[in-house]
Parts: sequence; C-alpha cells; structure tokens
Amino acid sequence: MSTDTARTAAADESAQRRREQRGWYFYDWACSVYSTSVLTVFLGPYLTEIAKSAADPDGYVHPLGIPVRAGSYFAYTVSASVVVSILVMPLAGAAADRTGRKKPLLAAAAYLGAAATAGMFLLDGDRYLLGGLLLIVANASLAVSMVLYNAYLPQIAPPEERDAVSSRGWAFGYASGALVLMANLVLFLAHDSFGVSESTAVRICLASAGVWWGAFTLVPLRRLRDRRKEPSAAAAHGWGQLAATVRDMRRHPHTLAFLLAYLVYNDGVQTVISQASVYGSEELGLDQSTLIVAVLLVQVLAVVGALAMGRMARAYGAKHTILGSLAAWTVTIGAGFFLPAGAPAWFFVLAAGIGLVLGGTQALSRSLFSHLVPPGKEAEYFSAYEISDRGMAWLGPLIFGLTYQLTGSYRDAIGSLVAFFVIGFALLARVPVRRAVRDAGNPVPDRI
Repeated sequence: MSTDTARTAAADESAQRRREQRGWYFYDWACSVYSTSVLTVFLGPYLTEIAKSAADPDGYVHPLGIPVRAGSYFAYTVSASVVVSILVMPLAGAAADRTGRKKPLLAAAAYLGAAATAGMFLLDGDRYLLGGLLLIVANASLAVSMVLYNAYLPQIAPPEERDAVSSRGWAFGYASGALVLMANLVLFLAHDSFGVSESTAVRICLASAGVWWGAFTLVPLRRLRDRRKEPSAAAAHGWGQLAATVRDMRRHPHTLAFLLAYLVYNDGVQTVISQASVYGSEELGLDQSTLIVAVLLVQVLAVVGALAMGRMARAYGAKHTILGSLAAWTVTIGAGFFLPAGAPAWFFVLAAGIGLVLGGTQALSRSLFSHLVPPGKEAEYFSAYEISDRGMAWLGPLIFGLTYQLTGSYRDAIGSLVAFFVIGFALLARVPVRRAVRDAGNPVPDRI
C-alpha cells in the first residue's frame, strides 16, 4: 500500500470514527431526559401522591398484599426495577458479544423504555400499581440499553480519547435534560394559561420524555456500526455466558476490585438522583417549581462539571479525579442532612454542589472501566459494569425507604447515604489501575 493510499485510508477511518462518536453522543441526548424529568423530578413526588390517595387510613398501600407505607412506595419500586434489570442485562450483553449485533438489541430496549415512559400519561387517580409497573419496565429497559450503548465506547474511541469522548457523552445528556426541563418548567408553572390542570401538566411532562427518547434514538441507530460476528450457539444461553464471564473476570482481580468500588459509590449517586426530589418535597417542604429549578441547576452545572473533570483527568488521571469527586460528594450529602426546611436558597446550594461532581463521576468511571475490559468482551464486561451500576442500586433506595419507614424522617434517610461515598472512596483508592489495564491486555495511557 502506498503512503498516499495509507493516509487516505487513515483519514477515512478517522472520519468514520468521528461520525460514530457524534452519533453515540446522541443516545445520551435521547435517554437522559428520562433520568432527569421522569426519575429525578416528576415521578417521585407524583407517584407518592398517587400512592397516598390510594392508601388506607393508616397511610399504607398493599401491592400484592404487602403493606407498604405510601411514602416509601416509590423507593421500593425503584429497588424492584433494579432486580428486574439484573435478570435481563446479562442476556443482552452475552447476545451482543456473541453475534456482534448490538444495534437491534439497543433499538428494542430503547423503544420499550420510551413506550413505557410515554404511557405514564395514563397515571391519574389512584393508579399507583400502573405507575409502579411502568417505572419498572422503563428503568429495566434503560439499564439494558446502557449496557449496549457503553459497550460501543472501546470500539469508537482509542484509549487516549476515551475520557474526553465519555465526558462529552455525559455532557450531551445533561444539556438535553436541561433543555427539556426548561420546557417542562414553563408548562408546569403556566399550566393554567395552557388550559390544563397541574396533574395533567405533570403527566404531559412524563410522556414527553418518552417521545423525546424514542425520536432521538434514531440518530445513533443510523450512525453506529455493528461489528458482525457469526452467531454462536452459546448466544442463546445468556446465563451460561454470564457464568463464563464471571469466571473470566476472576482472572482479572483488579478489574473486579474496581467494579466493587464502583458498585458501592455509584449506588450512593443513583439513590441521590432518584430520591432528592422526594427529600426536597416531603422533608424540606419545597414546592414542585423549586425542585424543577434545582434540578435544572444540576443539569446545567453537570455539563460544566463533566467537561471540566474530563480535562482534569488529562492532568491528574481518571482515578485521582474520581477520588476527588467522591470526597466532594461526601461533604455535599453530609451538608444536605442539615438543610433547613422551607429554605430554597440552601437547597440550590446543595444542587450546585451535586451538579459540579455528578457528570464527571459517571463519565470518568465509564471511561476508566473501558481500559479494564479485555478486547472482544466489551458487551459482556459492560453488562457486569451495568450490574455493578444497578446491582446494589436496589440497596440505596431500600435503605432510604426503610429508614423513612422506621423513623418517619427523610432527613435520616438522606444522611444514611454518606456511607456509600466513604466506603467507595476507600475501595477505589486500593485499586492499582495501571496494573489492571496491563492485566486486561490493553495499552496503558500516560495518565490513568
């Protein structure tokens, strides 16, 4: 091959990679609206109110005959969605790696989740059971789609680009969440002007997230390429493949150590995301418009934080940057315990602290793990990563719900989350990441 031909081929490959990266960013743009508008802002307080309207005189609802305090129903439902996610994700990850067909599986998961979210328009009256079912389907679908989405990262970005590419993906997601949340805020605050009730405005906001998710998923589906493989009989046995993946991961103990640390501290992150609005409305007595503005502040600052921490990682390495973010999380959530009720300004300060570390913690964790994955096993390992993401994510909401059920105080519940960040910091600090990258068979970046 001549020098000119080689240069042309390299330029074409680079252009194709950039095209795929831009398409990849758009799945964060598509699905992050669900995490922001639905899970973080509207559904928690709204589903809690629906459950309260269906509660008995003692304040309990009885899904499947089990007595549950109405104020804990949302947290318990989030925990149930995590269990379902754990059962389904290994099947999707194994099938994707065995066949190389990530896109059809990504499309199926994304559109099932988008449909369940759009169906939340039907939530009114005392339909708390329907709300719980739709939440479980949407959350599990999002989890499966993220396994497949994250598995593209090692294929579309060389090692030296991954921190930046992962950070841009999260920044796209938070920018999207902020944009849609601003529109939600206008509708919610001016619902009378639009001729709809407050509850109808909330249901429109919920459903619009599903429409947005489905519409923008078309972009990554058009731009991402599958690396096809011949189908293998083992692809039909996802749980057998999961067992094989776990056995293979035992040969990479430092990768497992990172997953354990991530499992712990990310559970704290996910619980803060899903329960902060309930804490603000039920414990601090803040109205819905205040909560929306606070989450909007988180979204805007998360874009800045994700990009800034991506740059910090180039100077200090991803591991040290994540450790710094976990220290900041500990201080921020600890301070949240002492927030005075009925004081929006202090809640906004808390939101600002969360926003500055939220995106960077998640983005750098994803890019750091991508270096620890043996080549050719991206979806399998990212299935394990997503299980670590979700695998103990049932524990945070469960502890949050149990603490409230036992004490009747959301303040005690939010305070219990500090332990996740402290323990996660200690576990991550012990992981020798450079050795872990070498053991996985990958080149070690200059900064890691």
